[in-house]
Amino acid sequence: MIKKAVVMAAGKGTRMLPITKDIPKHMIEINGKPFLYYLLTALNEAGFDDIAVFVSYKKEQIIDYLKQNPQLNASPIEQEEILGSAQTIKLAQNFVENDNFIAVGGDNLWSVRDLAAFNIDDNLNYIAGYEVENPEKYGVLVTKDNKLVRIHEKPKEYVGNLISTGLYKFTPEIFNAIKQIKLSPRGEYEIPDAISILANEGKVNVIKLQDFWLDLGCPEDIPRVSDFLREKSIV
Repeated sequence: MIKKAVVMAAGKGTRMLPITKDIPKHMIEINGKPFLYYLLTALNEAGFDDIAVFVSYKKEQIIDYLKQNPQLNASPIEQEEILGSAQTIKLAQNFVENDNFIAVGGDNLWSVRDLAAFNIDDNLNYIAGYEVENPEKYGVLVTKDNKLVRIHEKPKEYVGNLISTGLYKFTPEIFNAIKQIKLSPRGEYEIPDAISILANEGKVNVIKLQDFWLDLGCPEDIPRVSDFLREKSIV
């Protein structure tokens, strides 16, 4: 059984301005509770009870919240620089050591069932796919027999509608892959680049989500996420 989870919650949430001027995006209240609460609760219920939350922007608010809520089984790890998702995963090496682990974006939410489906303690890596109507806005997963062939970032032409949702299961091999990537055109170390290296070796499988994926990306998402959680009686 995999117990360790890495939550990437260091970003500034610029698309959420002006709301995030004084609060990290992950602490935005949804139905009276921080969004981060729902993610950590779902991870716990899915069996992941050793969680590292990487923090940077307005980090004190998340650190204090985690201290006040030890039942969430999450500890903060401070991240000095924000240089992309791959850099965050690289910094997690001391936390995960030689164990398999899952990694998630801190501004996303999945069902307990879908999270639990990633508790696969084998020597392969896994990425969550979700079918959407507007794949051109995301990283599209090109697959063959459930194996990842490549990730096509924001394609201008249609290549499929199965996108990456920021939910991964990694083996320690991800750290060697990260060492091989370079800064992207936007000046970040991108985890899809590292995953692509492993995919070329046939080491990445794709699992389609069975339930839902929620993205807290912009202010317009707040009422949508709130209504969805209320309808699903997720409290």
